[in-house]
Formats: sequence, C-alpha cells, structure tokens
Amino acid sequence: MYLNAGDGATAAAEFQRIIDHRGIEPTSPLYPLAHVQQARAYVLAGDPVKARTSYDTFFTMWKKADPDVPVLKQAKAEYAKLSSPRYQPTAR
Repeated sequence: MYLNAGDGATAAAEFQRIIDHRGIEPTSPLYPLAHVQQARAYVLAGDPVKARTSYDTFFTMWKKADPDVPVLKQAKAEYAKLSSPRYQPTAR
C-alpha cells in the first residue's frame, strides 16, 4: 500500500516489521519477498545503500532459486540499474 502510494520510507519500515516478525511460518517465501520489496521501497526513498543491502539479502536467500523466476530476474535487473554509475537517487 505505502509502496504503491510512493511513500518509500514508510513502506521500508513496514517491510522491516514483516521481516522482524516471522510468526508461525518462519520459512514462508513471503519473507525473502519482503526483502526485495523493502529494497524497492528504499530506492523510492532515495537510499541506494540500504536498497543494495536488502537486495543482497534477498539474493542470498534465493541463491538456489531457478534463475528464470520472474521476480528474481526483475530484482537482478533493478539491482544492476541501482549499481550503475549513472544511477541518480530520486527521493519522493
């Protein structure tokens, strides 16, 4: 909701709450996905350092995933763009 509304800082905090409170399904695939969504929120908030950290955590968690999984391919493309020397953060 916050991510779609363009509120990156609040979205990142909400994804951190999901990451911190795994509940009764600690191995749910939702937790790695929370890291990639948090990375997107940090990008939106203009914080590329924290975004890279969240992407790196996601990639570590999904290191054995099929490389053709769409969310993984998209995350890798986003990370590459973020790591480009021409990247310019734009906080909203």
